[in-house]
Amino acid sequence: MFHKVLVANRGEIAVRVMRTCREMGIKTVAIYSDADRGAMHTRYADEAIALGGHTAAESYLNIDAVLSVLDQSGADAVHPGYGFLSENAAFARSVEDSGVVFVGPPSETMEKLGDKISARRTAEEAGVMGVPGVSTAIDGPEDVAAFGSAVGWPVAIKAAYGGGGRGMRVVDREEKAPAEFAAARREAVAYFGRPELYLERYFSWPRHIEVQIFADSFGRVVSFGQRDCSCQRRHQKLIEESPAPGLTSEVQRAMSDAAVRLARASGYRNAGTVEFLYQDGEFYFLEMNTRLQVEHTVTEMVFGIDLVELQLDVAAGLPLSVTEGECEPRGHAIECRINAENVAGKRFFPSPGTIDLIRRADGVATRTDAGYEDGDGVSQYYDNLVAKLVVWGADRDQARRRMLRALRETEIVGIDTTIPAHLAILSHPDFIGNRHSTRWVEESDLDFTALDLPAASRTILIEERVSVIGAELTEAADDV
Repeated sequence: MFHKVLVANRGEIAVRVMRTCREMGIKTVAIYSDADRGAMHTRYADEAIALGGHTAAESYLNIDAVLSVLDQSGADAVHPGYGFLSENAAFARSVEDSGVVFVGPPSETMEKLGDKISARRTAEEAGVMGVPGVSTAIDGPEDVAAFGSAVGWPVAIKAAYGGGGRGMRVVDREEKAPAEFAAARREAVAYFGRPELYLERYFSWPRHIEVQIFADSFGRVVSFGQRDCSCQRRHQKLIEESPAPGLTSEVQRAMSDAAVRLARASGYRNAGTVEFLYQDGEFYFLEMNTRLQVEHTVTEMVFGIDLVELQLDVAAGLPLSVTEGECEPRGHAIECRINAENVAGKRFFPSPGTIDLIRRADGVATRTDAGYEDGDGVSQYYDNLVAKLVVWGADRDQARRRMLRALRETEIVGIDTTIPAHLAILSHPDFIGNRHSTRWVEESDLDFTALDLPAASRTILIEERVSVIGAELTEAADDV
């Protein structure tokens, strides 16, 4: 097993990986930018080494800087977490070439599947049907117009090396193609350092279902059930749950079989997630994420396993300790991503700032994975995920009710958060009845002016309303 692991990430996922390393007796090394000096993940690690810079490009995406820290650290493994360099094949290859173990798939496999265009081709070769689209990079808006005319509008422009909704634009008519193409390319370069884009059909009311797979070096591949990630805003997930509700046993088996088949065809190793769109009883391969997912926690809750520990075991050359037949879920788990965002009017505006107070929920089968503590600052430079709140229940409705209780117990003062949105979503009849889709949050009648907020958050909301009313009265008086 490893002696020391460099965690090439920050925030919640860095702390989460370090916790498992600590349980396994493995020392950890944190990296940090100038903006993250003294951040929670640097305090939790056994040692922390500076990268320099403030923006992601200057720090956590700076391969040379990260490799320099790796050389200083003496670590014998690198865990990339998710985001940043986690799916960067060049980084993985550089780590491998230095004689250090990359906790993830081999770089050549990452190249094959991390590029969404190449992943589509690999899926086709494995007999896994993909979302109708093109398997080559597009050159300009004229390609978007031609595709839309052929398959119908709307269509999705997507970054070939993207994920998490970044570098994606939905085009509903031809005249919008030039602007949306340019915007997608700008995001693709800014977030992933690559300009390649491709096209897919955009479904009218799909659900986003994914399968967690694991593969070792001995040819064993297992799947750990399905997760539903359909509650999204701007193509980024808000709530995830496992098992995915409402799927027949036949669809569940077919999805798992397709995911395992794709993993075998690509020579996969370690943790990966195969994503599908599901609509009208049919599912289509969307992409494969060659890393740990944000929502891996719900799988851990229903299967009773530590996926990071499993990652480290497989990376160290150990065989998987479970077989496909032994992987049976128990109960139901739900995760809410608590982001620093103002949800008023469904705008989800970023809300960076200092957290004056963070009080975690407690109780039966309740888990909070946070990357911040009292006094920590949420930076404008990085993803604004503050914490993940996860609960387990004997069934979906118990998990939903338990999550509502846990959300009301969670108090975060100093910044706006997505908690009002979670409360509204989990209380809505469409969510309860499993009638939602990836477009539901933005197109439904959801009201995020939640009154049933944690006490500290409610106080802030009241103060903001009083301030707004006071300003309106002042303006009215001025008009008179």
